[in-house]
Amino acid sequence: MPDETDRKMIEILRILADQNKVLGAKTIAEELKRKGYNLGERAVRYHMRILDEKGFTERIGYAGREITEKGLKELEKGLIYDQVDFAFSKFEGMIYKTSLDPQEGKGSVIVNTSSFIYDQKVVDIIKEVFSKGIAVSPYVKFNDNRSSEEKTSDNNEIMLNTICGTTIDGMLLNAGIPVIPQYGGLVKVENYVPKRFTELISYKETSMTPIEAFTAKEITSVLDIAREGTGLLPANFRIIPAVARDNAVNLFKQFQKIGISGLLKIGKNGEPVLGVPVEDDMVGIAITGGIAPLCAAKEAGCSVNIKLAENIMEFGDMEKLVPSKPALKTSNSETGEKVKFLLSKAWNLIYNVDFDIETQKGDVIVNVSYVTNDDLDDALEIINRVFQTKPEYCTSKFYKIIPHADGDRTGIATVCSFTIDGILVKNDILVTPKYSGILEIEEKGPRFTELTSYSGSSLDPHEVYISKGMTSVLDSLEGTGRILASLREIPYMARSSAIDILDKVQETGFSILKIGNPSELLYNAKVERYHVGIAAPGGLNPIAALNEEDIPVNVKAVETMMNLSDMEEF
Repeated sequence: MPDETDRKMIEILRILADQNKVLGAKTIAEELKRKGYNLGERAVRYHMRILDEKGFTERIGYAGREITEKGLKELEKGLIYDQVDFAFSKFEGMIYKTSLDPQEGKGSVIVNTSSFIYDQKVVDIIKEVFSKGIAVSPYVKFNDNRSSEEKTSDNNEIMLNTICGTTIDGMLLNAGIPVIPQYGGLVKVENYVPKRFTELISYKETSMTPIEAFTAKEITSVLDIAREGTGLLPANFRIIPAVARDNAVNLFKQFQKIGISGLLKIGKNGEPVLGVPVEDDMVGIAITGGIAPLCAAKEAGCSVNIKLAENIMEFGDMEKLVPSKPALKTSNSETGEKVKFLLSKAWNLIYNVDFDIETQKGDVIVNVSYVTNDDLDDALEIINRVFQTKPEYCTSKFYKIIPHADGDRTGIATVCSFTIDGILVKNDILVTPKYSGILEIEEKGPRFTELTSYSGSSLDPHEVYISKGMTSVLDSLEGTGRILASLREIPYMARSSAIDILDKVQETGFSILKIGNPSELLYNAKVERYHVGIAAPGGLNPIAALNEEDIPVNVKAVETMMNLSDMEEF
């Protein structure tokens, strides 16, 4: 099968990238066997020749091959369904490698690696947050390779390693406690007390690290927490068996003695933790994200590049940055508010879609995005450019201007792609919204390079992609670029009916990118057996273009219902 061959070649690239040296067929075959691929040396050499031809690897004499820059870029995109699996397996591997002993204070830890141009402002903010204990540990390592002249100029990049919260999972595992990482998200803090998770993304259902989704400066407010006690804090969540709770509590006391903590709350048997439901016989644990101090620097307008769970490092090689006194208080009682996942809200709106493809009338789901009145004319000009140049990159050609209550902002409603799901359901086709993603438009054809499952996220992933500047919709108008798109599945037996329905839908001004064949990959994304994938453009693509042009926009995806007759056509 072609996809199986592609997966093997991706694994070969991954091995070369991880080893970061020239490797021969024998070594690669051994590594592949460890990963469950039974390829002999001859088969490896065959695959390597293909990779050579593609420019992903280069032969270095008789020593073997090394990965090229082109190969590294290909690995970043890879088979996107494989990347979703790999993102979680990477964390599992890191947990396994953790060896820090809380008794001796020796061993390896998982670190996040952040880089920034040296600026005393950045360092001061980071120190301020660390001093309040809003991190996993105050122990860090600066990698400052600047020359004396460069240090004087304050104009060169330095690296900072901070301890990742996943280290705690490894330490619990080393103590014989099974631990299951579940979510990364945001915790609302009030008066220094963690109240509840407001957003969550599942580790197992995204191609990016969940907490990475919340590192845009508009999303967190760590600096506000450090200074005023209230804000949004990146955090992660895991569960352990309830019978191990007492042992875990004692371990956290030991962790604290060596400077490892970040504990926000450890629940009781079957008790919700900061709004996250926990099954009976399990206990939930919430931990501060190790990148919190770096998020604070980003909030202050500093340019910081954050990479999570990037490396393993010896704890003894790290130093305490500042004395730390925890400012956050213990969270005891639950607020009763639970985190609501996006798909629950979406299903209710999907049910309310009553758009009739024959009369072309009825209610559709809309996103509503807000811009200042001063930016409105420029915003509409950009949106019009997207609609007119590439209407196929927009869910629908309809929009509506909505006045905002405060009078200083104006809303722009665009049709949400969940409307497509509603139309299919109303026409008796069982549909399952699966993924929100980034679709890269290339000369050789589109392919998904990021995917996040709707069922594993509390917010629309497209909002995340926009906030992190991951789109290039305006570039795609000229050729290559990255647009927002979504993927849903229907039973393969309904494919013919769906094609007829969606043909009529497109005649009314909606856009469908592609209807796949049964069980085939769709734009590099996996579709379940006996199902057909349907890809549609994101309704927020015109709004993403505003962000690309530095027009501030407050995005509210999957917001409400609206009658299409009340909307205008661009």
